[in-house]
Amino acid sequence: MTAQRTTGRVTRRRVRTRANLLDAAFAVFAAKGFGRVSIEEVCEAAGYSRGAFYSNFASLDELFFALYQQRADLIAEQVSGALALDGPDLDVTASVDRVTEVLLLDVDWLLVKTDFLVHAARDPAVARTLLEHRERLRRTVADRLARAAAFRALPTVLGGTDGAAWAVVAAYDGVTTQLLLDKDVEHARAWLKQLLTALLTDGSGASVQGRERSPWTPTSSS
Repeated sequence: MTAQRTTGRVTRRRVRTRANLLDAAFAVFAAKGFGRVSIEEVCEAAGYSRGAFYSNFASLDELFFALYQQRADLIAEQVSGALALDGPDLDVTASVDRVTEVLLLDVDWLLVKTDFLVHAARDPAVARTLLEHRERLRRTVADRLARAAAFRALPTVLGGTDGAAWAVVAAYDGVTTQLLLDKDVEHARAWLKQLLTALLTDGSGASVQGRERSPWTPTSSS
């Protein structure tokens, strides 16, 4: 019993230490950029020793990817949860509204993510892992579209649910690139909503069930 209690305390402490290291790394990476941060700086920001770092991560690369995975999983959950609320059918415009309201659009995270993308582009092993995570997010969207029994009006140019899912991910990438430069989160949400509505309907702004929306009027971009 004593051994079990001790193990439980160690496990909880390890989980807390790992979480604190991830939080500290996020702040440091966002402020300085990946490649300009040392393990010592992360440890100092978290208030831990190098030993605590190496008991959780083998390298800064491993920590960086754990941080990316944490945020990517959050985005996948946000998208999946918002798309699941329609039940067996899919009201595209209502789903788009929900997705764009809850989706993580954080400039500091985008700075970290951009650093990671550049790093992955130069490391084939990291790139493969990143592609696997992007594919999982794409499948989340594609599977939800495919399960919508009453939804049969995807634009044919997208090539079905897989193509539509790729378009959704591409729209998110494009909007977040602009957000990284102009820092206008409200505009980014509005722009993403307009893009997804245009992509997943006939472009008129009407839902599959025929419910009318106001005309698509693009906001001014920076």
